[in-house]
Amino acid sequence: MLLTRRYLLAASLSAITLMNSPVLKAGEKFDIVDTAVKAGSFKTLAAALDAAELIGVLKGKGPFTVFAPTDDAFSKLPEGTVESLLEPGSKRTLGNILKYHVVAGAVTSDQVVKISNATTLNGQRVDIAAKNGIVTVDGAKVVTVDIKCSNGIIHVIDSVILPSSKNIPATADEAGQFKTLLAAAKATKLVAALSGNKPLTVFAPSDDAFARLPNGTVESLLKPENLDQLKQILLYHVVEGRVYSEQALKLDEAMTLGGKSIQISSRKGGAFINESKLTALDVEASNGVIHVIDRVLMPPKSKKVSQAATQKAIEHTIHRGTALYNAGHADACASLYMKSVAGLLSGEHQLPESAHHHLTMAINKAKATSCSTTRSWALRKGLDGAYRSMMVSVR
Repeated sequence: MLLTRRYLLAASLSAITLMNSPVLKAGEKFDIVDTAVKAGSFKTLAAALDAAELIGVLKGKGPFTVFAPTDDAFSKLPEGTVESLLEPGSKRTLGNILKYHVVAGAVTSDQVVKISNATTLNGQRVDIAAKNGIVTVDGAKVVTVDIKCSNGIIHVIDSVILPSSKNIPATADEAGQFKTLLAAAKATKLVAALSGNKPLTVFAPSDDAFARLPNGTVESLLKPENLDQLKQILLYHVVEGRVYSEQALKLDEAMTLGGKSIQISSRKGGAFINESKLTALDVEASNGVIHVIDRVLMPPKSKKVSQAATQKAIEHTIHRGTALYNAGHADACASLYMKSVAGLLSGEHQLPESAHHHLTMAINKAKATSCSTTRSWALRKGLDGAYRSMMVSVR
């Protein structure tokens, strides 16, 4: 009750302040950017939005909720930080920081105090806490609430909040408990993929988890002849997208980048991925999220798809692709063929050497062109060639 009164009072004061401002008239409602500019205490924020080319976004339809740092909040940053961020070369970094202050939707103060976190336009989450009548967002104190704008709401905070700036490998390295995992990623040349802009979720085995494997297993997997197997094991720990713990537990299962699914469950003793227990959750990285597990996940061994089943799969793919192409959807056709050829080359299909050659040549030609029509035909020829090769091998 005390918290509610405090917030109602703060909201009333903010409304009175705006209505009595010489630049705002009672009853006027501006968008988020114009409201901030007219308030007069967000000059640095406005300059930053302009430098990051985000003014158009926050003048859009929305609605948005902005946790807006005042000029005084920006002045708390180390000397030279703001000037550095406003440089053209820092545009991406500045944009990520500003987006970290914005949440999609209009979230009022009454709603804010009922949640523990919120996903920002940056993709990362901010932590929200309410204690003793004070609300904080990632440690920044909320000092004014519910400034209503035509396209959302502004809540004023007294400090600039900063998202994680380190990617998944850098975050894992800093933690100090993933030396084996990072060594394996380096050996299989997966560090670059884990460092990209595409958001990923990694169920990361700690060094203790790798130590639980039978003696000599890690050393054997790191040998050049076993790196393909090691790569598939690592990909079995990675899911596309930024999946936080409560989202993961609602999924039951998820498809990994290795093409095989993992089982997610919550039962007596904790939360599990297959039979590996989750020991730490929601470790933020600039390009994803890390969940720590206590055992290495081993992908299930696949049974080879029979040659007859493979032939039927090719027939089905060609039939669907032809229909798409003839309907004028060359992009969709090329995408379908590419996915099919990649699947055929995954190692799960019984392919004669000549069929494998046709498919490999086709996918290489397709990757070398940006024309969807050319890609479609290159892949179609590969599928046709593989099918003919399989027909010959059966005779």
